[in-house]
Amino acid sequence: MKRVLLADDSPHAQRMGEQILSEEGFEVVTVSDGDSALLRLEDVDPDLVLAGVAMPRRSGYEICQYVKISPRHRHARVLLIAGMKDQVDEAEVRRVQADGVVQKPFEASVLLGAVKPLVEQAVKARGDRPERAPAPAVKRAAPHLPVVALIDPERVRAAVTVALDASLPSLIDEITEKVLVALSAR
Repeated sequence: MKRVLLADDSPHAQRMGEQILSEEGFEVVTVSDGDSALLRLEDVDPDLVLAGVAMPRRSGYEICQYVKISPRHRHARVLLIAGMKDQVDEAEVRRVQADGVVQKPFEASVLLGAVKPLVEQAVKARGDRPERAPAPAVKRAAPHLPVVALIDPERVRAAVTVALDASLPSLIDEITEKVLVALSAR
């Protein structure tokens, strides 16, 4: 089944996008912010990412840039989503190599007209495996042998990036406060 990751902070846009795409046979996973989109990229492995240009924490531009530079997701296409009040920065759209921009509220024919050809391109770019094979059955190790987890460096890096982004404002405030105290003590 062809998968779409829809990242938008509007619950209405999520419901409408999911309904329109699901009725056409797409598997749709929705998230409400940019950090969640980055985390879900790994397990969803989408053919297409729909990302709001103005979302909490990370914008659609940032999501697009990550997808486009990630070797694991080189097949995926990215459509940016813009609301009526959102300013679309055309230079930024080109810089992050977005595959297009769609407007909210979604109109079914416009959304599907943009999504379908991009998903087909993504499926072809995946190579000779147009559909995901089911995950192989996990063989259980003998009770006396330890189970070793495989570590995906991209996933670890994404988690570290999310954690640093979340803690950075408080770190900056704390350091600023200490510098001001040190300067006022002189």
